[in-house]
Formats: sequence, C-alpha cells, structure tokens
Amino acid sequence: MPETKQILVVDDEPNLRRVLGGILRRGGHQVLSAGDGREALNLLTTETVHAVITDLRMPHMDGMELLRRISADYPDVPVIILTAHGSVDNAVAAVKLGAFDYLEKPFDQQQIQQVIAKALRTNELRRAQPQIAGGASSRGRYGLIGTSAAMQAVYNVIEKVADSPSTVLITGESGTGKELIARALHEQSPRTQKPLITVNCAAIPDTLIESELFGYEKGAFTGAVSSKPGRFELADSGTLFLDEIGEIPFEMQVKLLRALQENEFERVGGIRTLKVDARVVAATNRDLAAEIERGNFREDLYYRLNVVPIQVPPLRDRPEDLPALVEHILHKLCIRLERPPRSLNDDAMELLAAYAWPGNIRELENMLERTLLFSEQETIGAEDLPLPLREAPEARRHPRRGETNPKRMEASLKEAVRAETERVERQMILSALEETGGNVTHAAKRLKISRKSLQIKMRDLGLREPASGSRPKS
Repeated sequence: MPETKQILVVDDEPNLRRVLGGILRRGGHQVLSAGDGREALNLLTTETVHAVITDLRMPHMDGMELLRRISADYPDVPVIILTAHGSVDNAVAAVKLGAFDYLEKPFDQQQIQQVIAKALRTNELRRAQPQIAGGASSRGRYGLIGTSAAMQAVYNVIEKVADSPSTVLITGESGTGKELIARALHEQSPRTQKPLITVNCAAIPDTLIESELFGYEKGAFTGAVSSKPGRFELADSGTLFLDEIGEIPFEMQVKLLRALQENEFERVGGIRTLKVDARVVAATNRDLAAEIERGNFREDLYYRLNVVPIQVPPLRDRPEDLPALVEHILHKLCIRLERPPRSLNDDAMELLAAYAWPGNIRELENMLERTLLFSEQETIGAEDLPLPLREAPEARRHPRRGETNPKRMEASLKEAVRAETERVERQMILSALEETGGNVTHAAKRLKISRKSLQIKMRDLGLREPASGSRPKS
C-alpha cells in the first residue's frame, strides 16, 4: 500500500485549522495541527511530516521564522504559506526564501488539493535526492565531496562559469547529485544573495506547468481568484533551476524557448509582457539527443539550454572518492539517527569498491542507513552489509582500476576481448530497446546499424526467444 502522507497545518486560528484539516482529510491525508511555530517545530522532531501549511502572522514564532528553521533542518519538507488578501508581497518574499508556494485567503478546495499534490510529489523527489554537501576542502570543493579527476573537471567548469549569466545544462544518471551542482553554481555567482528558485518539472502536471513557470492573472481559469507570479518572476535577479527538464511537455517547450531567448513572457490570461533577469540552470537524467530523435524534445530548445554542459560522473567512475563519501554520509547519519560514530573496516570498504552502484550516491546513502540501523558494532564489517550487496550479481560488479578480472586471467586475449565486446554490445542493445519501448527498427537507428544486423546480434546474444509464427516488434 502507498505511504499515507502527513500534513502539518500551523495557524493560531482554531477554526482555520479545522477547515483545512477537513479538506486535507477528504483528500486522503493525515493531518497534524499546531497553533504557532514553536509547537510546529516540536511536532517535526517527533513526527514524520511530508508538507507544512503555515500562516505568516502567529505569536511566539511567526511563519517566516518557521520557514527558515524548516529550510535549514528539514530541507526535504515543502512549506506552503497562507496569506491574507493584501499581504501577497510577504508571501512572495517567503517563496524567494525557500517556501514551496503560497495560498491566498479565501482559498477553494481544488486549489488546496492541487498545491498539496505538487508539494507531496516534490517531497518524494527531494527525499530521493542524495544530500552530499558540506565537505571539507581537502575532500572536495564548493560543498561537494570528491577529489577524483572526474570531479575536478566538474569543479573547473563551476569555477569558470559561475559568475556568468550563461545557461547551464547538467546531465547525469539518477542519484548523482545534479541539484547540488546547480546550488554550487548559484552560491558561487554574484546572484548568491538573490533567490534560487527550484522547479521540479516531473512533479507538476502537464496542465499546470505553464501557470507554474509564468504565473497567471485573475480570472485566467476556474479557481484563479487573484493574480499570481510564476517561478520566472520569483527568480528575477537570481537563479532558476529547472530540474528534470526532459519532462517538459512538447507543446510548452516553444514558450520556454522564447522566455529563455528574450527574457520575457506573459502570464496565463495576461496581455502585458514581463521582462526578467534570471540565470537558468537545467538538469536531466535523460539523453536529450535521443529524445530529439524520437520527436519528444525540441532541438532548438536543447541548443539554447546546452550553452555550458556539465556531465556529473556516476559513482562507479570515481571509486577513489568512495572512502570520503562513506565517511561523510556515516557522520551525517549518526547525527540524524542519534547513533555513536561508526566506520567501515577494510573488508567492507573493499566490497563497496567492487560494486558498480547503479543507483549512485542515492543508493550508497540508503545502503549505509540500512546498515547503520542494524549494525551493533562500532566498526562495520563486510558481514554487516546488506545481503543483496554481498551477493550482487557479476553484472553489478567491476574490477578495480589496474586489476585484471580473476575470471578472465586464464582466458586468452582473444577470448577476453570477445567476451568484453559481447558484454558491451548486450548492454547497448538492451539500453536502446528500453529507450525505444522494444521497437527494433527505432533501436537500430539509435545504434546506427541496420535492422537486420540488430536482429542477428539479438539472436546471437540470446536477447530474443523466437516463437513459431512470431514477428519482432517494428
């Protein structure tokens, strides 16, 4: 069953808490309530909260201070600000300080449910993101961990382009920490005192993406009871981070392209052209070149985004960074889980180094947290690591640099080359088929070979089980 989401409602008016609580419960959520910021913080220390809705004006601790405390201590929890009519400027200021969104009183139920749905989706995505920051300079730069050649290349690009207004496209596998690169670009830029506005395009329904980016005018659609600025406006003079840019609907891409080229746009339902000065950083784990070939992404938008490319290396390509990452993650986890300091012995570290980490830093964090919860020893050994890691299939392991795979030491050079070639061909074919939904014709184009050649390779590699009268998908 899906996890039940828990919303914390913070307001000093009991009637408003009851009304909001009723609306949220009808939406299938559990609800906690607090009368001020102090009470809310106490609940956050003892309860699992997935989103917070808070008023701005409250005794003891107001909504703005509560926002600052949550942003610092619970960065994965989205905060939605409640504001009275005429106090929208305060709510906009809160969004620039990190609030997820704001609701203007009086609000309708549909509007609340839409904002909450986006906030909860954002919470899921934030919780899934690796949070590797705050390392010492001897272990990395710009708050990032890693001194490998691959990470040094990333640091060099940050150093060279952080103070420019050029658009940056960050690419890399899921779980590599692309959002941390975007934050480093912002914090090293002259815009660091201005807002960093993050939009996770995967968390926003297609029907809402335009109003989310560009805002809307009063009466633009049902439920638009007042005008509202979009994320581009909120990022004026600062940085706009468009995460998961590959999820932008195709019909929206031309409007985004215009905003990037001209630094201007109109709100939904508006006729006045607005100009902004926002530095745009985008990120994706998709192969946008392949998406262009499939007709899912505009080529002109790709080139406009890809002014400065940054490729974030997967963890398997920088194994020398693993000890520093493990040390840093364990230190954070021990503090959060209130456990005594722990470390890994050489056998455990060797096992981690032999693993290919398909989930990258995110998988490493999850594995270490699970290990920490069940380990009773001060020093964690290989036997304490999760069984799936100890018994990982050969496909998820790799030899250390400079070492020979022991299973191939007795094989001839020709046999080793053939085996490695088959492995690479198999992986590339499987990836192409997965990206094209199993369409052999499109996969062949992706691999730049003929359809017949692909069918023969699939047969030779055992990737297709021929059935009587069956035909390959084309």
